[in-house]
Amino acid sequence: MSGARVDRLVTSGTFSLDGGTWEVDNNVWIVGDDNEAVVIDAAHDADAIVAAVGTRRLVAIVSTHAHDDHIDAAPELAERTGAPILLHPADRELWDRTHPGRAPDGELSDGGRLAVAGIELEQLHTPGHSPGGVCLYAPALRTVFTGDTLFQGGPGATGRSFSDFPTIVESIRTRLLTLPADTVVRTGHGDSTTVGTEAPHLQEWIDRGH
Repeated sequence: MSGARVDRLVTSGTFSLDGGTWEVDNNVWIVGDDNEAVVIDAAHDADAIVAAVGTRRLVAIVSTHAHDDHIDAAPELAERTGAPILLHPADRELWDRTHPGRAPDGELSDGGRLAVAGIELEQLHTPGHSPGGVCLYAPALRTVFTGDTLFQGGPGATGRSFSDFPTIVESIRTRLLTLPADTVVRTGHGDSTTVGTEAPHLQEWIDRGH
């Protein structure tokens, strides 16, 4: 039986795009057991993430998307742990704006799977907030890591470059609302929720998106 668990670390920094900069708090999710782990979104503070991972082997650094606040600590974390950075190729242009001299090590793909601590994280391509947005679904843990695709109360923002409202609504409708209602939604910022909690409110967003 897997001993996999989910740990949450909150780090603080800035998000910059389209000429603006905002102060943000980010959720860094660490999925694993006492021996190995995956980091989802290496945000802002490599020291804090290294401390949270501890002595565990870091299997991968997964980027749900390439906005700078979700990837700014990824290269340093990779250098210090030897773990590969994984990103969907559709977000490479965004990635290169932050890390032009350092490419990701591997690609996320729709339907791809990443094994850690006896469980699998299924990759769901959910464009809209960015072209290469990816959610990670862990059936064994009854949870999905949604980055900035879905929050408590609605979809992620689509008012800036590289984003599209109808696309994010379609991603949520087809990839996230199809998950079991008790699936815990662990977001890129703020509090967690569940698919069942969000579904009634999301119908209003779906109606606006079509």
